[in-house]
Amino acid sequence: MNLAAAANESLAHTSNVLIYSSMAVYMLAFFAHIAEWLLGSRSKTARTAAALTAAPRSAAASPAKAETEKERKGGTAVLERPKIITRSAPGTRDIPDGPGAAGGDEQGDLYGRIAISLTVLAWAIEAAGVVARALSVERAPWGNMYEFNITFSTVAVSVYLAFLLMKKNVRWLGLPLVTTVLLDLGLAVTVLYTDSDQLVPALHSYWLWIHVSTAIFCGAVFYVGAAATVLYLFRERYESKVAAGLKPGAFATSVMERLPASATLDKFGYRVNAAVFPLWTFTIIAGAIWAGDAWGRYWGWDPKEVWSFITWVAYAAYLHARATAGWKGRKAAYLALIAFGCWLFNYYGVNIFVTGKHSYAGV
Repeated sequence: MNLAAAANESLAHTSNVLIYSSMAVYMLAFFAHIAEWLLGSRSKTARTAAALTAAPRSAAASPAKAETEKERKGGTAVLERPKIITRSAPGTRDIPDGPGAAGGDEQGDLYGRIAISLTVLAWAIEAAGVVARALSVERAPWGNMYEFNITFSTVAVSVYLAFLLMKKNVRWLGLPLVTTVLLDLGLAVTVLYTDSDQLVPALHSYWLWIHVSTAIFCGAVFYVGAAATVLYLFRERYESKVAAGLKPGAFATSVMERLPASATLDKFGYRVNAAVFPLWTFTIIAGAIWAGDAWGRYWGWDPKEVWSFITWVAYAAYLHARATAGWKGRKAAYLALIAFGCWLFNYYGVNIFVTGKHSYAGV
């Protein structure tokens, strides 16, 4: 490949058209998800309230009363064995998932299927735009922040669709995902846009495909975990209000009852973060090896290296706290969001506001 070859302007223009077209379809998917959440039949608060109050009512009965005489046969008292009632720790209540996680009613399910179909179409168009961008310069399509953004959002939607293909109940993620993707692409085509061009010599390495691709994938999965964690915080607060006998507003009820139970969201966020953490470790190691080839040292405390390590430490602390200290619920959720915040700053803050060896591609 001729490293000095000019970009194919026709393919670069085609890529731009495809990215804008995907944004239009994502917008339609956004409205379809809104219709699924708001126009489908609303479930009743009593469904969650009954699940939250059943255990306390059962536990209120004393063991002495549980062993009262149930019936007599031949003058012999037959005693009922007391039932053992257990209750989850705060923040992990055993209550059913909201119907919105799977569509709810027939009307809501129809809107949900339309939204997913539009999301698949938008994803295919955006992926074609990323491929066209790569072909326009015959290299990996993540040499600057614009290319990273469009690839990142494509991979994030890919992760969501993969969960759906695996029959995972993640329909609830559709609306926040599509909303975020629209914001991400809007930022990419306005603030971060960069003309298609060749890379500086230091980036012409097979490690570009390995290191950056794994970083993008890790970020997409971390995003899914963060989205689940944010929704967990809202759902857990809603469940706490219901358990306390308070009556949330009609809008909050309509939205929150369509989410999975807080325990489900908490577990989902933890599992995806734990699953991708080893790959993030590999990403840092691969970057160090590439730095050794390109700059003659494996680690030089460059801002990007530092914040990659800080992100690793934050996620390691979160996973360690969950595994050893038994942290669940809001404390663990806050720690997970801090870790994702570190990843976001490593991506945006370091690239835009800090100068280092990773600044050669600009934004």
